[in-house]
Amino acid sequence: MSPSDAVEPEILFDRKGPLGLITLNRPRALNALNLPMIREMAPQLDAWAKDDSVAAVVITGAGEKAFCAGGDVKSVYQDGLAAKSGEGDGALTRDFFREEYQLNRAIYRFPKPYIALIDGITMGGGVGLSVHGSHRIATETTMVAMPETAIGLFPDVGATYVLARAPGEAGAYLALTGDRLSAADALYAKIATHHVPSDKLDALVDALASADWGQAETGKERLFADGIIEPFVTDAGEAKLAALQDAIDQAFGSDTVEEIIAELTSMIGGAGADGEWAKETVETMGKRSPTSMKIAREQLDRGTALDLESCLVMEYRLTQGCMAGHDFYEGIRAVLVDKDHDPKWEPAQLTDVTDAIVEKHFEALGENDLSFTG
Repeated sequence: MSPSDAVEPEILFDRKGPLGLITLNRPRALNALNLPMIREMAPQLDAWAKDDSVAAVVITGAGEKAFCAGGDVKSVYQDGLAAKSGEGDGALTRDFFREEYQLNRAIYRFPKPYIALIDGITMGGGVGLSVHGSHRIATETTMVAMPETAIGLFPDVGATYVLARAPGEAGAYLALTGDRLSAADALYAKIATHHVPSDKLDALVDALASADWGQAETGKERLFADGIIEPFVTDAGEAKLAALQDAIDQAFGSDTVEEIIAELTSMIGGAGADGEWAKETVETMGKRSPTSMKIAREQLDRGTALDLESCLVMEYRLTQGCMAGHDFYEGIRAVLVDKDHDPKWEPAQLTDVTDAIVEKHFEALGENDLSFTG
């Protein structure tokens, strides 16, 4: 095998002075996160946490299009279908989510600055690799979304915790619709912490690598990182979410998905941009999995009172309910396999998604529940 034929590693680890560098290295797959990548990243983070020569970690995505477009749910879909037909035990439908969520928690608990450069597409699992870190640097190319209700899932990777703490009802809006966010919107929703122009990211990494981290006061390393980042920060512009906040609160403050849609419908034809937004939002929700939307509404209601670990435990239960159901497989088929974008949801109507159907997804799994060590 010639060097040019060698298989590129899917995730790269390097050092640049006091920095630990992680590069998600699947550019042709928009750096989608798979289980082997998770299994490499988790122990490396643990090693760097214990290594006194590592002051901070920077994570980036290879290529020019994406930080990380999400988890490798197509492989999970294939494994789940095989299990349903008796051709496997469905291990990936359990292991992928379990180990991904354990990694999300490790990022949240990482004791040093963890700086994610969310340049380009950042969705689903990519949000999980960034939002729980101390610093999330958005750029003018950033596009953030949690589009899971379009594929028969729900916002996961700790999104319960994050979206439940977004301004007003913005989290519920984002969870149910999967709306795409610009850098300004991501900052407003507290998904991003800073905005830096894309062409300044290399210089920012150089500055982080050349800084004298020995000057950082113990326990204030994140503030020290803020000081290095601040000279590179520019204005991200106005957030669309901010302009829509009152309308979002009016509609998504309703208790049920049916009431949300009814309120949105009543707003159609109203003055200004709110009426058009309401019309587009009703159309969007009409395409989403009714079961997924009801799960998402309930998970955010519960998430307001939960810490991140409890949210992740709840989300793992939800994944297993979805793996046992219909809509995940139909959603992946429609969006990623056949790409006809015409899913046939079951149940197809919101009114047919009973409280019992929703509640079953939240049931504890006993010894199969997600657990954490350390």
